[in-house]
Amino acid sequence: MKQIRKKAGTGRSLVGSRGKPKIFGIGLNKTGTTTLGSCFQRLGYKHLGYRRDLLHAYRSRQVARVFKEIDRFESFEDWPYPLMYRELADRYPDAKFVLTVRKSAETWLNSLSRHARQSRPLRHARKLAYGYHYPENAPDEHIAFYHAHNQEAQAFLGDRVRVLCWEKGDQWEQLCDFIGAEVPDAPFPHVNAGKTPPLSRRLANSALRMAERWRVL
Repeated sequence: MKQIRKKAGTGRSLVGSRGKPKIFGIGLNKTGTTTLGSCFQRLGYKHLGYRRDLLHAYRSRQVARVFKEIDRFESFEDWPYPLMYRELADRYPDAKFVLTVRKSAETWLNSLSRHARQSRPLRHARKLAYGYHYPENAPDEHIAFYHAHNQEAQAFLGDRVRVLCWEKGDQWEQLCDFIGAEVPDAPFPHVNAGKTPPLSRRLANSALRMAERWRVL
């Protein structure tokens, strides 16, 4: 997995705007990241979620631009944060990291593939993140990416990271215990259920998926 290891200068507060240490969700997309983001917001964190423009900036080595935006918030999930946990750990020494996972790599791949068939064609982050538009065209590469990311993040971050799996029963107690927050008197959120996309979108994704497959093969 390629990582950009360049450090950007600091010069700003490295904790949240109200003094909270930053918390980064670094699970890959379709591992329950939207649920994690909802948890952060319900716990009162100033939250920043998916930003394709920041992922593009990171891949373009504009790390300082990404940090400038991160400095304004307290909690984070989805892209680009899973790809840059090394830089985040260096810049924010008090930060904690939550690694959301699925019950199996195959479950994750199936969910990601289903999401790809439902998303807007060419208006997504998969090519920037994984190198492919459609996971079904490179399943082995995606499974290897998933395992490598999870293993390398845990090895690098040590006790600064907590692995959580909503499918295996992790909820408020496990999250709040790790980040030092009080368990809220509220149901645990499970969000971002899949929806059937319009027929035109499904047909467009099918055509583009086949086109990519022929190029890959």
